[in-house]
Amino acid sequence: MSDYAASPVLADSGLPYDLPDFARISDDDFLPAYDLALPAHLAEVAAIAEDPEPPTFANTVGALEATGRLLARANGIFFNLEGADSNPQRARIAQELAVRLTEHHATIAMNPALFARIAEVYDHRDALGLSEPQRRLTERKYRDAVRAGAALDAAGQAEMRAIAARLATLTTEFSQKLLDDTNASAVQVLQAADLDGLSAGEIAAARRAAEQAGVDGHLIALELPTSQSSVAKLTVPAVRARVFQASIDRCARGNENDTRAMILEIVQLRARRAQLLGYANHAEFVIAEETAPDPAAVADLLRDLGTAAMAASERELARLTQRHGAALRPEDVTFALAAEQRATADAPGAAAAGGVDEFEQYCELDAVLNDGVFAAAGALYGLAFTERPDLHGYHPDVRVWEVSDADGAGIGLFVGDFFARPSKRGGAWMNTVVDQSTQLETRPIVVNVLNLTKPEAGEPCLLSLDQLVTAFHEFGHAVHGLLSAVEFVSQSGTSVPRDFVEFPSQVNEMWALHPDVVTRYARHAETGAPAPAALLDAVRAAGDVDSAHSTIEYLAAAALDLAWHRLGVDEVPADVLAFEAQALADAGLASPLIPPRYRSSYFNHIFGGGYSSAYYSYIWSEILDAETEQWFLKSGGLQRELGLAFADAVLSRGDSVDPVAAHAGLLGQPATIEPLLRRRGLVAATE
Repeated sequence: MSDYAASPVLADSGLPYDLPDFARISDDDFLPAYDLALPAHLAEVAAIAEDPEPPTFANTVGALEATGRLLARANGIFFNLEGADSNPQRARIAQELAVRLTEHHATIAMNPALFARIAEVYDHRDALGLSEPQRRLTERKYRDAVRAGAALDAAGQAEMRAIAARLATLTTEFSQKLLDDTNASAVQVLQAADLDGLSAGEIAAARRAAEQAGVDGHLIALELPTSQSSVAKLTVPAVRARVFQASIDRCARGNENDTRAMILEIVQLRARRAQLLGYANHAEFVIAEETAPDPAAVADLLRDLGTAAMAASERELARLTQRHGAALRPEDVTFALAAEQRATADAPGAAAAGGVDEFEQYCELDAVLNDGVFAAAGALYGLAFTERPDLHGYHPDVRVWEVSDADGAGIGLFVGDFFARPSKRGGAWMNTVVDQSTQLETRPIVVNVLNLTKPEAGEPCLLSLDQLVTAFHEFGHAVHGLLSAVEFVSQSGTSVPRDFVEFPSQVNEMWALHPDVVTRYARHAETGAPAPAALLDAVRAAGDVDSAHSTIEYLAAAALDLAWHRLGVDEVPADVLAFEAQALADAGLASPLIPPRYRSSYFNHIFGGGYSSAYYSYIWSEILDAETEQWFLKSGGLQRELGLAFADAVLSRGDSVDPVAAHAGLLGQPATIEPLLRRRGLVAATE
């Protein structure tokens, strides 16, 4: 038996789609697996670099693309676990792997013989008769090597290695500190009456959290963004204030989880790396690989939208102040806006159904999944989802579905991990355990992770409107991965530019409240009665236009990201919070009542994740999304032919084609910004 076959991590599991046999894998198996996978990958790469034959696409770029399958296997298993179900041992392994993997990829990128072969294919790509996917892959491999330092001299390469290793350590540690401080910042509430406004399920979850922590009363766990869903519901102002303050103080409390010094070092190192590679700053380095032309274009978009949103917010805040009093604080604004959304005065008959809040009673998790999320994918793309209780995930709460196409052929697995727990980082996301590739003959295993409150045994899991939309959003990423039909694994599914990747997921949000979808799943969790039409109208009206508050929250965070990463090496400040305040003021997005969606100290997207200089991507993608939503609606809505056209043009192609050109081809024209402005209620403010 080979060493690989003896490794529970690396061995063929024998399960459908080669789903990992998580029951056989222990944390002690991971580092030995990497001890096998890393040198195996280097040996594969060395064989390509030392090939005596002249370089061609097949023996160099294509061959390189096929290497590292054992490493991809280990990464697909471990990093899904580390984000969704961390523990101290996994955190230590992640820290070690951050450095080892960074050094490993630098060794490959800086292999002079390999780079010379890639460069030879790149230089002659016009004469080689390459297909579009082959050409794009060749250009990507060349650019990736250059951006990793392959074209630098020995001193430059040594410095790049040191920077990359240190950044890997810092960004991994940032995420771990944020998880620890978020857990430690849960707000203890001793009197149950002080939880007025929360649902029975939320109160029960807070009680369980306190019991698990060994403290009295209840614990209100914090969510990842600044705005907390509990703040939108709690009727006791003092409790709202405590939760809000705990949220914005995270990782800036002067304790062992304070991230401010790390932020400054991360920004400094990123600026220096960009300088070494000939870029003015990190933002220029990142955006060079995105669909946006440059940082200035991004800044212009944020400024234009910000000007309109701030004007709208003045009207919004004036209205709230008039209704609720002059002494509004940020947490009160969140509460007041939620109260407005819950109001049913403009929806005759909805009040009789219990008001917009009552909609949660019609959004039971399994109904939303089976009769909403999956049903919409079936109507659009011909997909069918069969739960496989015989297949097990990495945690008892994790569920697995087999996905089949319209002909009944299995195309992959969908893994759902829906409930919050202290070991899971905040937010919601999509990951892959295995990516689709015809070259590698692999079919996708896609994971969706949410952070829903787990109900008491025997009770239904009810989704708020925001959670409902999030479920559809993340499933849009999942469909992008499941419908992938490309040759090369690095072009698969969501492996597209960061400012395009959110586009398909945002499009999928449109089906959450679409009349042909919502009536399928919206049945009362206890009685089974369908949601009243007036209630659905009220909910749809409440969700039609984003508040100026939510727009500014997002734009402020995007502007903050860009400000940090447009700094040169000699411009990094000493005070994180002072820089943050000045950056928001300079962007015209400073508001004492509307803090950014993430403050710097807990901005995991940019300091612990892959969105540095690219948090703008959500709004950039939304331009495409808003235009595509109109295309669907004008063309007939939830129709198979439209879904298949969208899948053929965009979802199945990944990065094997120019994604923006593919989108323009689908619509017959490039996207414009007007549908986005109308959706966000900003048209009047810009006229």
